[in-house]
Amino acid sequence: MLLSMTGFGKSVAVTPERKITVEIKSLNSKQADISTRVPSLCREIEMEMRNRAAAVLQRGKIDLMLQLEATGHASVPAIDLGAMKAYKEQIEHMAEELGIPEPADWYATLLRLPEVLKNDNSADSLDDQTRQAVFDTLDAALDELMAFRSQEGHKLEMFFAERIERISGYLAEVEDYESERVARIRERIDEGMRSLNHDVDASRVEQEMIFYIEKLDVNEEKQRLAAHMAYFLETMNAAPGQGKKLGFIAQEMGREINTLGSKSNHAEMQRLVVKMKDELEQIKEQVLNVM
Repeated sequence: MLLSMTGFGKSVAVTPERKITVEIKSLNSKQADISTRVPSLCREIEMEMRNRAAAVLQRGKIDLMLQLEATGHASVPAIDLGAMKAYKEQIEHMAEELGIPEPADWYATLLRLPEVLKNDNSADSLDDQTRQAVFDTLDAALDELMAFRSQEGHKLEMFFAERIERISGYLAEVEDYESERVARIRERIDEGMRSLNHDVDASRVEQEMIFYIEKLDVNEEKQRLAAHMAYFLETMNAAPGQGKKLGFIAQEMGREINTLGSKSNHAEMQRLVVKMKDELEQIKEQVLNVM
């Protein structure tokens, strides 16, 4: 089974004090390249979050975002009575010293001053409940992303199987032109020898012709290409993480197709080779998305 490196996962959890949102998206990459965006409150657990994501996702360019929002009473700012008292005493002293009236509305005046209103979510560290909720939400988002990867991987399986089937069909058509190709090569050589107007050793000419035609034989290339395609399909059904291996197999398929083209010496066979190359290039492009 195949897993794509492309995916997206999101999970939201609500505790009595906070709303926790985790979003993760991944694209193809040779290794695990993780970037994170977390509130300063969660810096202490950022490394563990990265490690959990890397263990599950293994490869890909991964963006992880954590957002915390205060809910319930945590969203209501706390009034610092000590700060208000100190401000009030200073204002009263200032009014007495300067001979100016005191504020008509003490509440409106004091509540606008710095540090009088404070949010509970400005704490310096996470409580155990929130910490566990963050990890649970992260795990849920990772599960959703892996489900997305599985769906995309199934699409890739169908895509690869279709391309391999097409290449196999083109390879089968090559056989239709092989005998015709040999006959044409032999005919061209015979015409060239006759145009020399010299007596030649017929047996020696036949021997050299056999050597030349053997060099153009494509049976080995056909067999190896068929074997590589079978191995490609077999590898697709192996345990996830076979992306790099599929890339190597595709390279070997390309070598056999190129050699087949260089030996074809026949217009129709070369046309089939071009079609095979086109299908293979599509495989190579999509293999980069396989984990």
